[in-house]
Amino acid sequence: MALYCVGPLPADALAAAAQFHAEDLPKIRQTLGAASSPQFTIVFAPADHTHRAWQLAATQGLARQHAPLRINAIESDDDAAIAAAAAYLASAGGVTGQFLPLDSLGAGKVV
Repeated sequence: MALYCVGPLPADALAAAAQFHAEDLPKIRQTLGAASSPQFTIVFAPADHTHRAWQLAATQGLARQHAPLRINAIESDDDAAIAAAAAYLASAGGVTGQFLPLDSLGAGKVV
């Protein structure tokens, strides 16, 4: 399993998308070209809802272009949540092209 952590991005969604596509996307594509793992996860820092569309579109586009690699994205700044999600995705053979926003609160108690 491989993780790529996207560096700090601007708060404005258009500026963030532009920076991601200019700086991070070429690095991700280079990494995917030499990938030895079937699972690749992009980690975004938390952002507001205005970022979801471009983050999901980038994730889905990469997943389609690099199939059969499984490419997903998660949104979190919690190391334990990132590790747990990455471990889950590594074992989830049919999951690809997904964007998973995480928090450190968990699902809560089952009633």
